[in-house]
Amino acid sequence: MAMVNGTPRKGLPDIVFERMHRAIKSGAYKPDERLPTEHDLASEFEVSRPVIREALKRLRDQGLVYSRRGAGSFVRALGLREPLGFGQLENIADLLNCYEFRLTLEPAAAEAAAVRHDEAAMTGIFQALELMRDATNRQSHREDADYQFHLAISRAAQNNYFSTAMEALKEHIAVGMKFHGASIKKEASGLIRVFDEHEAIAKAISARDGKAARQLMHAHLAGSRERLFLSSARE
Repeated sequence: MAMVNGTPRKGLPDIVFERMHRAIKSGAYKPDERLPTEHDLASEFEVSRPVIREALKRLRDQGLVYSRRGAGSFVRALGLREPLGFGQLENIADLLNCYEFRLTLEPAAAEAAAVRHDEAAMTGIFQALELMRDATNRQSHREDADYQFHLAISRAAQNNYFSTAMEALKEHIAVGMKFHGASIKKEASGLIRVFDEHEAIAKAISARDGKAARQLMHAHLAGSRERLFLSSARE
């Protein structure tokens, strides 16, 4: 996501997607209602048809619309399968708010994971950790493995509310991890230090030390937030 004066720069597909996303969520379009044609949507939003196609693709990817061959796009009925919906990340303040929420959510999930995890859940945590270890050894940072590590912990907590919130926050967390990853690569020890933080959390969970898992997760997220925003302030 490109940043301009600290604010993510949006393209036309982003703008169209967000407006249609809000319309669907607000009930302006009814379940199974046929959306206007690409031509009509392009005229409504004053953009090209490729822009509309990209916005519709994102809506399909998020399960908000579906297509019927030769008939067009339709609004999908939203039920209990999508209990959470966070808006698009708009600016630095939103990113700070995301970190604030994660500092409440994830330490609690880590503590619960330490108490409740089973062998399969622990395997998922360590698999993500190994991907991060490999990247660190190559002086790289893998945002996908980082997110999978945190998601695996939320699943190990054996409480669907933790994992559902983490899944709903995926795009928001990805933005923070991308910029955090860029900031820690600026110093030689940064990647190693952050990997060590993740490894310590995994070991505390594996040892069923809930108090340590909570404290280590809180320290890791607080440190990530500090590293990210101090780095941004210097630029």
